[in-house]
Amino acid sequence: GQQASPFVLRARRALDKGGLPWHLRYLGQPEIGDKSRHALVRNCVDIATSDNLTDFLVEMGFRMDHEFVAKGHVFRKGIMKIVVYKIFRILMPGNTDSIEPLSLSYLVELNVVAPAGQDVVSDDMRNFAEQLKPLVHLEKIDPKRLM
Repeated sequence: GQQASPFVLRARRALDKGGLPWHLRYLGQPEIGDKSRHALVRNCVDIATSDNLTDFLVEMGFRMDHEFVAKGHVFRKGIMKIVVYKIFRILMPGNTDSIEPLSLSYLVELNVVAPAGQDVVSDDMRNFAEQLKPLVHLEKIDPKRLM
C-alpha cells in the first residue's frame, strides 16, 4: 500500500586486480544537525560480497543508475582515507576498456568511518583540509543539491 522511500546502494570493485571481492555500500541520509560541523555525517554499512553481486541486486529489484571508472591513489593518515582520482565516463555500458575522462581535474575525497558521536573526527578532517588549502579547496557537498 505505501510507497517506501528509495535508498541508494553503491557497488564497486577493483578493475586492476582480479579476484578481489565486490563491495556493497549503503549510505544513510545525512544528519541534519549543527551547521558548524565541518563534515557531512551519515550512517554507513560496507560489506564485501561475491562475484554475482550485480545479478543478485537485479533479482532483488534494484536497477543501475550510473557507472563510472575512477583511477587514482588512496592515502591513509590515521583513520582518515584520502582518495585522489579522476573520473572516467564509460562509453559502452559494461565495457570498462572504452572510457574517456569527464574532466582534466582530479577529485580529492576525505573520508572517515567512525562510531556515532565522534564529532572530534570532523575537526581532524578540517585541520587536514587546511594543510591542503593552497592546492585544494575542500568543501562539504550536499548530496540533495546534486540531484
